[in-house]
Amino acid sequence: MARGERRDRDAREEPELVEKLVGINRVAKVVKGGRRFGFAALVIVGDGRGRVGYGAGKAREVPEAIRKATEQAKRGMVRVPLREGRTLHHDIGGRFGAGRVILRSAPAGTGIIAGGPMRAIFEALGMQDVVAKSTGTSNPHNMIKATFEALKGVRSPRAVAAKRGKKVSEIFGRAGGDAEAAQA
Repeated sequence: MARGERRDRDAREEPELVEKLVGINRVAKVVKGGRRFGFAALVIVGDGRGRVGYGAGKAREVPEAIRKATEQAKRGMVRVPLREGRTLHHDIGGRFGAGRVILRSAPAGTGIIAGGPMRAIFEALGMQDVVAKSTGTSNPHNMIKATFEALKGVRSPRAVAAKRGKKVSEIFGRAGGDAEAAQA
């Protein structure tokens, strides 16, 4: 691939990413002359079509912390299979530290029913219908990590069928699958 082609591809990919700033935290380090302030940023990045990532960055200035967090989020993006491009294939729970989340698929028209950092993840992911509940901590870092643990566990019926060496219809028990089992 030529050098110019790579730049063109990167230029096309960049604008379609959705960046959501979840939070900025000001931290202080006490030194001999007083306090030295720094900033920690938490960012969610997604393409709106099933890929999402999160990142945390720390720096002395806010824009630099956001830039670092955005770069980390782009590097750590994961793909999540979506049913009909709008919701999850199945209900799932996730946990990280004291953070526990429950994610449930929802019928069309439900919208995103989730609080705080989880809402930012679903919007960046391009999910339109989901119900989510956070039990445990309200710490945004742990909520995001627990949500990502849950999203990594989502499997599409096609992936499950391929892993088991079956057809998708056999996984759901449709198309005469029960009749064959009854005869055997």
